[in-house]
Amino acid sequence: MVFLPPQWVPELPFDPPDSIPISEFMLNEQYGRYPLHHARQPFTCGLTGFGYSALEVRDRVDQLARALSKELGWRPNGGTEWDKVIGIFSVNTIDTLTLSWAVHSLSGIVSPANAAYSRAELEHQLKSSGSKALFTCLPLLPLAVEAAANSGIPKNRIYLLALPKEATGGQSSPPEFKTVDQLIQDGRKLPLLEKFQWQKGDGARKTAFLCYSSGTSGLPKGVMISHRNVISNVLQIATSEKPYRDSVQEPGSKYGMTEVALGLLPQSHIYSLVVICHATTYRGDQVINLPKFEFNQFLHSIQRFKINSLPLVPPIVILMAKNKAALDKFDLSSVRSIFTGAAPLGAETAEELQTQHPSWKIRQGYGLTETSTVICSTAVHDIFLGSCGSLIPSVQAKIVSIEGTEITEYDQPGELVVKSPSVVLGYLNNPQANKETFQDGWMRTGDEAVVRKSPQGNEHIFIVDRIKELIKVKGLQVAPAELEAHLLTHPAVSDAAVIPVPDEAAGEIPKAFIVKSSSVGLEDSDRMLMREIQKHVEEHKARHKWLKGGVQFVDVVPKSPSGKILRRLLRDQDREARRQKGPKL
Repeated sequence: MVFLPPQWVPELPFDPPDSIPISEFMLNEQYGRYPLHHARQPFTCGLTGFGYSALEVRDRVDQLARALSKELGWRPNGGTEWDKVIGIFSVNTIDTLTLSWAVHSLSGIVSPANAAYSRAELEHQLKSSGSKALFTCLPLLPLAVEAAANSGIPKNRIYLLALPKEATGGQSSPPEFKTVDQLIQDGRKLPLLEKFQWQKGDGARKTAFLCYSSGTSGLPKGVMISHRNVISNVLQIATSEKPYRDSVQEPGSKYGMTEVALGLLPQSHIYSLVVICHATTYRGDQVINLPKFEFNQFLHSIQRFKINSLPLVPPIVILMAKNKAALDKFDLSSVRSIFTGAAPLGAETAEELQTQHPSWKIRQGYGLTETSTVICSTAVHDIFLGSCGSLIPSVQAKIVSIEGTEITEYDQPGELVVKSPSVVLGYLNNPQANKETFQDGWMRTGDEAVVRKSPQGNEHIFIVDRIKELIKVKGLQVAPAELEAHLLTHPAVSDAAVIPVPDEAAGEIPKAFIVKSSSVGLEDSDRMLMREIQKHVEEHKARHKWLKGGVQFVDVVPKSPSGKILRRLLRDQDREARRQKGPKL
């Protein structure tokens, strides 16, 4: 049985174009975006309030593209996109998307890297993507320089995105590194770029973003996202939101409602990259960028900028629900809705926050890097707490049993399999993963789901478990197999398994079960060895991958006859141990 969007969901106003880059779609009004001269300031610094108008952003994209063309020798119609790859390793800035769209104007690829990466993780992405240049920010510059050198990127191909002094400790940019602002100034004096000569279908074939997604094994995989993939999802999101926007149209405006949205989530993450940076600004909204999460600063920004929409992840929603007294110190009356994604939000938490703030619309969505991004989303008129909402326009879904049989009944769990114009081109240089994930036009999500009807009679998707063995720490993905492979490099570790354990602040955190090697003597302290193993991870992996769930020594890691780690058994054992231990007093 194929599930479709509810009847109230409008169809897309036009077929997503496949012969233009994302930059053209986002900055040209003929493709339905909110008129540039009426739109809010697209990206505003949440620390200083500084930003550029939509028309200024369009000019800056053009000027930066001209400068990059001269600087890097790239032309819109010269070579392939794989000859023109840049890495972005930075916290959120107001120019990150200006840079991305400038590269797209040259038919190039942008590969955003998580700002929490370690040097080794950044090196892996730079080498895997074939990045020819790296854009970073002042706080991350030392790590970026080292990773670039080890990846074959020369120092004169490292550039800086501007951050306010509030985010740099008052430091200024070293003169030997060009900044994006300097490149834009140079670009103003350069001739216009040659016109695009894309053929029909090029936008669906050419990679625009190369994002890295933690798979079920090994290092993160490069996900090839085409221009049309992003364009499609932006159109899908905007179309599904249109009934609500039209119903609360601003007085005197013929263009519908605009909002102020929070831009806290990392712009390297697909959720922020597409939903916040693209779909939000396409609708004429303003994004208030924050470089990192600090609870009081987060609340102060809502009050200062009168933010209406809060795109968040569950750990932040949980923190808000558990800290009513802190929220009461700020004027949050501007908030209309909270939208959460990247991991399921429990109905209990949503209900708790809803009780405290009855006027807020608490919504949830679901998507993956491989669907760039949204598959289903909660509508404001059909909120069903705990669900991920209904399918958005042009998405089809199936629920498939372990045996491969399509499930046709409600409330029967199985793997969620989807079809959408936003489903990506595939994984870079990974035919096996492509074969397993993309089948006959459908994409296997690896997540277990059920379909239920809301009180209003609309079909909603509930994510009930994770078939793919990922751990989600504050919305960031951790592949257990990656940590297990690293743990096995420690001389005291003979075998290892990593599972998620619940954590109130982060949602989930990794915990390791370790079989000690024969070289470990009886006189060795378990406590010291545990700390040594944790430190081994901390020295080589990003903070969200640290073993904050602890280390437990076991005689054997349970495995199936085929050698697959039985993580569910370990999770059950850990859950029972926690239950018997009881809450801390």
